[in-house]
Amino acid sequence: MAYARAARGPSLAFGIRTLDERLADHGLAGGGLHEIAAASATLSDDAAATLFAAGIAARFADQPGFSVFWALTRFDLYAPGLEQVGLRPDQVFYAQGQKDSAVLAMAEDALRDGSLACVIAEVRQADQTATRRLQLAASDGQTPMLLYRRHRARERCPLSGLSSAMTRWRIGSVPSGRLPHAGIGRSRWSVELVRQRNGNPFLIELDACDDTGRLALPAAAANRAAPAVGAVNQAA
Repeated sequence: MAYARAARGPSLAFGIRTLDERLADHGLAGGGLHEIAAASATLSDDAAATLFAAGIAARFADQPGFSVFWALTRFDLYAPGLEQVGLRPDQVFYAQGQKDSAVLAMAEDALRDGSLACVIAEVRQADQTATRRLQLAASDGQTPMLLYRRHRARERCPLSGLSSAMTRWRIGSVPSGRLPHAGIGRSRWSVELVRQRNGNPFLIELDACDDTGRLALPAAAANRAAPAVGAVNQAA
């Protein structure tokens, strides 16, 4: 895994200028905790947040022999859907715990092992002490940690509490742009950085992950990306 860390550098860039330039690390820190939550408790937003995490994991594990550890309390993942964003079944080790504390403990152990490309854990509850332990373990093992904070109550955002995460993301599904021809277009997400260390929050709409885990600017936005960068940086 030393090769994996050397290959990606200290952080993993999204490859979208208007996004990476607003991140303090110009990407996701490879040895840090990053929290993800769905914008709402709906199935569409839950799917968007899950695939956002899977796409990031797929990019961290984009070399032969690289593996992802995914811990959860209820196995409701759809493997073909994960594969559509670049995360193949043979790349993932799944572990199921009876409660959140068990899932968090397994994730911490996996991080400290240091042999994995990425660790994902799904929980409904994790206090600041738990997130601090995950952040320290991610730093010690130099392994990225994606903590998917599932909704416990429909009216309360899972990211409303305190956390030691380096970044906190809220992901939702939004209508896709109109196609010039009949067919089904690429899904589109609202990608909101709720909080980051040493940086500002922001919100951007992006096309969903492709089969390599990469997000993309919608076509109309991509055509005006150059002037948009100046506007974004000024707003920050």
